[in-house]
Amino acid sequence: MTHEKYAPLFQPYTLNNGVEIKNRLVVAPMTHWASNEDGTLSDAERTFIGNRAQDFGMFIMAATLVSPEGKAFAGEPGAFAETQLAGLTEAANIIKKQGAKPVLQLHHGGYQAVDELIGGADKVAPSDVPPGVSSTGTPTTAARAMTEEEIANVIQAFGFATDLAIRAGFDGVEIHGANGYLLQQFVSGHFNRRSDQWGGSIENRLRFPMAVVDAVCAAKAKHARDDFIVGYRFSPEEPQEDGITMADTFALIDALKQKPLQYLHASLWDFYKKARRGADTVRSRLDLIHERLGGALPLIGVGNLFTADDALNALNTGWAEFLAFGKTVLINPNFATLIKEGREAEIQTEIDLDRPDRYGYSDYLWNLQPLGLDFLPPVKGKSADWKPLDAG
Repeated sequence: MTHEKYAPLFQPYTLNNGVEIKNRLVVAPMTHWASNEDGTLSDAERTFIGNRAQDFGMFIMAATLVSPEGKAFAGEPGAFAETQLAGLTEAANIIKKQGAKPVLQLHHGGYQAVDELIGGADKVAPSDVPPGVSSTGTPTTAARAMTEEEIANVIQAFGFATDLAIRAGFDGVEIHGANGYLLQQFVSGHFNRRSDQWGGSIENRLRFPMAVVDAVCAAKAKHARDDFIVGYRFSPEEPQEDGITMADTFALIDALKQKPLQYLHASLWDFYKKARRGADTVRSRLDLIHERLGGALPLIGVGNLFTADDALNALNTGWAEFLAFGKTVLINPNFATLIKEGREAEIQTEIDLDRPDRYGYSDYLWNLQPLGLDFLPPVKGKSADWKPLDAG
């Protein structure tokens, strides 16, 4: 039985399209490196999502590719071909059977696409990008500026992916405009140096993501699915001098408020992180974003929330209507159930490398665990006899 203290986490919330989300707990989109090479559902992916949605309100699937030249991860799921519909349908059903609403995150990597994964296609971005290092620390090769035709094709691809998601039985989609991928690249003055209608002023830099939102909403309207959820995820700031500031993010929020969306999702490493520039740097980014929304849309907050008390304290700030969990769900597939059943003391905060059977990871994801990467959860001390899976 849920301890009364944590009851607020299980209060339902009704979105502006009348859809009720049963509680405030959301599984964050997590890269699992588990899909088949062609983007279809694999056995490893079935395992990974098969027990992580119980007692959550929403489950946002891993970044799912809308166009082949944007592939940024090995094992990335796809939503760009009819051949992927069967697997998407099965994935949606796996989540629904656990009682959560499945939401498909739609993604294009832009310049962060990986050469070895895009079949000889050119890497594309708003403007030419020289070789460098991605936001995740991976070396990147050069990308070239997109043509008008390519921009139109990618916008259409987001619409097609939404159509697939609806036919597959998903309850919604989340447009991935965060983490330095293509939509964020268009918003950024650092990566978008175009002089046409797609660049220059912040209004022009917002034109591409707004066109993507319109294409997604048009697919929803075609199916007459008012009950279909559309969300948008964004990263509030960039470190580069000419990168995204909180002022740019306020402009993005103001534009998104005019669209028929159901929620926004702020991508953060730290729920409490303060603004860097373009706003009051004494206040947290989430507080400022929530204030700017002014109740127009609910906000999902995320960022190193590991325990039941972390979740409750975050909700009690009033900065977000929903809380998303990534690392803690990697560690505790039954995180929401433990809180609901009054077993929050059983929640773990570190990966136990001696228990590969416990977590349901793909081999690739499991073998990343001891590397100490920022986007992965903390690890207990590695035992002397630990070895990668399939290492013999």
